[in-house]
Amino acid sequence: MSQGTTARQSALIAYPKQAAFGRVLPKNKIYEYSGASKRLKDLFVEQVEQIVWQYKLAPETLNLPARPGVPEIQIFGILLKKAELHEDVLRCIDGAIPFPILFELTYESRVRVIAAYKRPALASGEADAARWVSSNYFATDWLSAGSERATMPVALHMGGLYEQFLHRLIPLYARPQESLADLVVRVEQVQTKQRELAKITARLAKEKQFNRKVEINAELRKLKTELDELKITEDGLEELKQK
Repeated sequence: MSQGTTARQSALIAYPKQAAFGRVLPKNKIYEYSGASKRLKDLFVEQVEQIVWQYKLAPETLNLPARPGVPEIQIFGILLKKAELHEDVLRCIDGAIPFPILFELTYESRVRVIAAYKRPALASGEADAARWVSSNYFATDWLSAGSERATMPVALHMGGLYEQFLHRLIPLYARPQESLADLVVRVEQVQTKQRELAKITARLAKEKQFNRKVEINAELRKLKTELDELKITEDGLEELKQK
């Protein structure tokens, strides 16, 4: 599907009542499980008011079969003291809970959804249930807390549901037959090249010599082309090649 013609669906979901969990998660429990440093504990104290385990999306609450790596999906609500949350706080919580998690951050009258692609680590070619790895985090913009919530995506199993949730957060559209893992790698490559682009652009602004400016501009053009190719979908890539 084309990036320019498809509207992204909302990541703010109306979760089913039967999946409601509604338990406050004490910060000290997270510290215990994750071995949080003093710096990390200070971030929790400064930035987090309360953590609520809002929903437990599982085979018994949704009537969907589990899949390797996605036995359940947890929805955590985090009430913030300020309009920012350090990603290390999220990584700490993700490290303490051995399931995929979607976070809903709330500050005053606004909400945003954020999550990493989380999966069991591979040990000797097999999934290691005791250890999980996470990608970078993907998030929505801040939305009004009163925004209309989208209906739950239709899925055949927990793995498919998790993929649909993440596709609503990831800033690029998947190419045909592109797996979620490959899409996440492509997004991370885009982010790396965007950082490179910012550094080279700053270098160009400081450069005084004409010859060096020409060289840096050539470097910039090459990087921008590579970035464009990473960003566009497969059909757009074919169009680019034909020009």
